[in-house]
Amino acid sequence: MDERTVIQSMPQHRVISLGPEATVHKAAVVMTHANCGSVLIIDPHDGSLLGILTERDLMTRVLAKAADPAKTLVSAVMTRNPRCVPPETTVSDAMVIMIERGFRHLPVVSGSKIIGVFSARDALPREIGTAFSMAEFHEQVNDALG
Repeated sequence: MDERTVIQSMPQHRVISLGPEATVHKAAVVMTHANCGSVLIIDPHDGSLLGILTERDLMTRVLAKAADPAKTLVSAVMTRNPRCVPPETTVSDAMVIMIERGFRHLPVVSGSKIIGVFSARDALPREIGTAFSMAEFHEQVNDALG
């Protein structure tokens, strides 16, 4: 079986984004509503990727420093120029990048088109499904053997 690519592993190919002048509070609301751990910060004039704001950024650069989310702009606390990968990147290659660089969200870009964000969580569904199937099988075998 061929290894999955990041685009195959992403449950949704949607871009959750804000402009650089949005407040951290607005970003937290958007992330909560979209049930995601990051938001891309996009230049409103040319659509280019400026940065990414993650849950970790909110914790370490806003909450831990007692910054006011209603007054702090995302551009002040985002991770600038994030590492990006093309959609054909394998899940294992993406995970190696994230592990080595210490982050959990990786923008997926094809040329200049932003496709979405691959997260460490996206790598898990198949593996979790396999584990549940194996657990069910073991339970059935144990029941059959008495």
